Amino acid sequence: MNSISFRVSKNLYGMSMSEAFKQAALDYHALPKPGKIAVEITTAAQTQNDLALAYSPGVAEPVRAIAEDPENAYKYTAKGNLVAVITDGTAILGLGNLGPLASKPVMEGKSLLFKRFAGVDSIDIEVESKSPQAFIDTVSSIARTFGGINLEDIKAPECFEIEKALIELCDIPVFHDDQHGTAIVTAAGMLNALEIQGKDIATAQIVCLGAGAAAIACMRLLVSCGATRSNIFMLDRRGVIYQGRDGVNEYKAEFANDTDKRTLGDACNGADVFVGLSGANLLSADILATMADKPVVFACSNPDPEIDPKLARATKPDLIMATGRSDYPNQVNNVLGFPFIFRGALDVRAKVINEEMKVAAVHAIKDLAKKPVPQEVLDACDLDKLEYGVEYIIPKPVDERLLGTVSAAVARAAIDSGVALLPYPANYPLKSVSDC
Repeated sequence: MNSISFRVSKNLYGMSMSEAFKQAALDYHALPKPGKIAVEITTAAQTQNDLALAYSPGVAEPVRAIAEDPENAYKYTAKGNLVAVITDGTAILGLGNLGPLASKPVMEGKSLLFKRFAGVDSIDIEVESKSPQAFIDTVSSIARTFGGINLEDIKAPECFEIEKALIELCDIPVFHDDQHGTAIVTAAGMLNALEIQGKDIATAQIVCLGAGAAAIACMRLLVSCGATRSNIFMLDRRGVIYQGRDGVNEYKAEFANDTDKRTLGDACNGADVFVGLSGANLLSADILATMADKPVVFACSNPDPEIDPKLARATKPDLIMATGRSDYPNQVNNVLGFPFIFRGALDVRAKVINEEMKVAAVHAIKDLAKKPVPQEVLDACDLDKLEYGVEYIIPKPVDERLLGTVSAAVARAAIDSGVALLPYPANYPLKSVSDC
């Protein structure tokens, strides 16, 4: 990503959309030619002999080889480094259900990030489907083309059904990043924040405002990382999800607590952690003030968080805060996870991305934040100093060490958990995208 595009991405979460910025965003997508991705040739195609090998009659030989042994597709085609970014456009960023075609710039952007950060080739696919089953049928029918599938911007609760079915139907990794990518980065930052605040995740009282795909995945992964389920209080638009409440679907019911708490104020009183995956300005200063000393607040609604960071700090000066914005410290950004998770999974030809691989990614990201920050990261972020602490609990997306650290951890976890078909790569840990 060049320096101009990085500044634009910072502004996307850091300022309201001025007319000048809107035009800059449109120009970025239109110039020098429409879109953000393209297809490139990876082998010789200059001479008559090259063309004879590339297509007819030479192409018949790998066709026969793959027909004899499907694993040869990884040897003779781009399948092993190709991920599909697939959506139905029902939950586009914070914009809602605008349809699959409107989602295409987002999906192209995801493909750009795969290539930029992890050297993964990616193609976007926008599916017009009339039901979750139609979407499942479409994706499963084309899955053999790819080495992995990244599901994106699919509304809850359908996204749970879709991902579960596709994992069962496909023999390649299927990963809904809105769920698991958000959860992995959130968990990494949360573990560090709790450590700094002197709190134990096993005993921390956690409030989760939001009960959609990302919220449920975040709480599930925090439990995998040591949180106690009975200490988690999840809220949807109707308040606390408690045992016996009417109108609670099977996914929310996982976090139905045996409690007399009913409101956000009830839940936050004395709580150690607030995780917001809901909407702007839903956490008031008065409610924040009732939380325990040294609270951890992850207000991740974009572009405007559940509480303004300045107001939060003024209310609770001893808090640690993270947001989804790049103009404040501790940005929860999925790009810290998904490119490298797929890189590790592809390189050992994992059949799935399982819980062990997700937890390994959490700890790799978490531990990287504790290491000295290279000068090139400081330069890219226009900072003089950055070290582990209240305002640095999560690595910066431009930290190239993420590639080697997270990919290696994911690959090793895939092997150790028995879902990898290849051994640990000889060139690991990777140093740069050029090594991919």
